Order: sequence, then C-alpha cells, then structure tokens
Amino acid sequence: MPKYLLMIFQEEVATREEAGETVSGDYQAFMQRRAGSLVNGAALEPPETATSVRRDGSGGFSVTDGPFAESKETLGGFYLIEAADLDEALEIAKEVPAGSGVEVRPVRVAS
Repeated sequence: MPKYLLMIFQEEVATREEAGETVSGDYQAFMQRRAGSLVNGAALEPPETATSVRRDGSGGFSVTDGPFAESKETLGGFYLIEAADLDEALEIAKEVPAGSGVEVRPVRVAS
C-alpha cells in the first residue's frame, strides 16, 4: 500500500502543558479514528530549536541556527500514513486537526 507523508503546519507553535508534552483530545481522537492508516508520527520542537545544514558550493557546509526559511507558518509535526491512493490520503489529511493546514506528499519507493 502506498505511503504518504502528512506535514502539519501551524501559525504558532503549539503550547506545551507543564514539563511533559501532551497530545490534545482532537489529535487523540484523530489517531484513534485513523489507527489503521497511521504508520508513524510525531510533534516537532519549536522552530527556534532547528539547525539548518546547507552545502556551501565549495565542497563544505554552512550550519546555521533556525529553520531554512522564516515564515508565518511552521512545520509542527508529521504523520506517515498508508492509503490506497492520493484521494484516500487527502481524506485522511482533512481530518488532521491542524491549525494552518496539512501538506500531503507521496513517499518515493526506491527500487
């Protein structure tokens, strides 16, 4: 069955409750409802914890603090799902309780 990556974008980083991280009721309900399709998933730390690595064009690398691009929307987490086709993946993506939206991409199968 084909795999799709659902990248979850939000305008603000989700608030953490206390020292431990919690999963909201909306996300818990989504994960229970779609348990048969979910392969993996995780929330990401805030964008300010990102470190970007780029090739510098002369055989070396440039390492900088922060995400690749500044944006109002940030990548907040992801799900790796299995779906029969893109249409089913899009239906699942519509159920993700994301703030700004979800980008859906097929996972390339190496042969």
